Amino acid sequence: MYNFSYINPTKLIFGAGQIEKLKTELPADAKILIVYGGGSIKHNGVYQQIINALQGFEYLEFSGIEPNPHYETCMEAVEIIRREQINFLLAAGGGSVIDAAKFMAAAALFKGDDPWQIVEQGLSIESALPLCTVLTLPATGSEMNGNSVITRDADRNKLGWGSLKVYPVFSILDPETTYTLPPKQIGNGVVDTFVHTTEQYLTFATDAKLQDGFAETILRTLIAEGPKALQTPRDYNVRANLMFASTMALNGLIGTGVPQDWATHGIGHELTARYGLDHGQTLAIVLPGALTVLREQKGEKIAQCGRNVFGINEQNIDTQIDKTISAIENFFEEMGISTHLSQYGITEEAADAVSARLAERGWLLGEKQNITPQMVKTILLLRK
Repeated sequence: MYNFSYINPTKLIFGAGQIEKLKTELPADAKILIVYGGGSIKHNGVYQQIINALQGFEYLEFSGIEPNPHYETCMEAVEIIRREQINFLLAAGGGSVIDAAKFMAAAALFKGDDPWQIVEQGLSIESALPLCTVLTLPATGSEMNGNSVITRDADRNKLGWGSLKVYPVFSILDPETTYTLPPKQIGNGVVDTFVHTTEQYLTFATDAKLQDGFAETILRTLIAEGPKALQTPRDYNVRANLMFASTMALNGLIGTGVPQDWATHGIGHELTARYGLDHGQTLAIVLPGALTVLREQKGEKIAQCGRNVFGINEQNIDTQIDKTISAIENFFEEMGISTHLSQYGITEEAADAVSARLAERGWLLGEKQNITPQMVKTILLLRK
């Protein structure tokens, strides 16, 4: 196991009816900007619960955050934050809304000329406005980490960044807010959580038994509960288990002391930026191909996943690996998320386009930084 330090300052408030806790958790002098997306919170009861809890507070609203939040949209909100002297952000929605609020929190106090530098150059920010979240779409874990992914629409750049200063002060997780999610969003969320876990687990062995055990439990939970969420969307316990699993998958805990990959996400971001695919869809396409191309490097952990997560036990290691990769792909399909580019109407030219873009960036991906643009092309051609 590697050396590590771990800190997570976010307070989680979990359970039915907990949105009312906003009134006691927010500072009395908070001047709040409520940030949300296309308005689904006004149809599922979340918006009214928030407004009821904010009686006595001064607040404004900013809506229209895209599923892959745009830098340009965020900067519109930053102008409001500065002009109205907002001192607290409330993100109500899924990972995209929360990621956008994190960027707003940093950009509003940024001293430089171009806040895009925070994202593009990974500049260390000195300060950020405090924020909280009301989670309605479990997937990204953004409610309990300092990570954010922002897209600049002008040049189709989708990049991740992070800072300890944009961890939410607190996050409210009410499983009942997820009851009305469309099946595609349920599937995308489960796939996203699954791949967050494998990015920290399907690497190479470091004898980190506790982290591996946590990761395997998250994966087994997703496999058991994900299909149930499609079949019985108002089952509270199913929703609670999925919601907490998504948080635990990316709050830093299972990634402590172990190598991490993130190649599937890096490739997936390029597919989203270029073709507009949902984030979860890109991950479902890329992961099986990445595991196939990197089967020798990752073989021990893939085989372990097969045994401990899917109950696959084969004497022949190659057969074990093959069956495990197939089981992962089949699970994504069971969640309603297609796993090949052609199923989204995308041709094999995507392999050239994405690999060329990564070559332009000079990126080498993976836990060993040995995934070249040519390997990325091979991965995507396997998924045509």
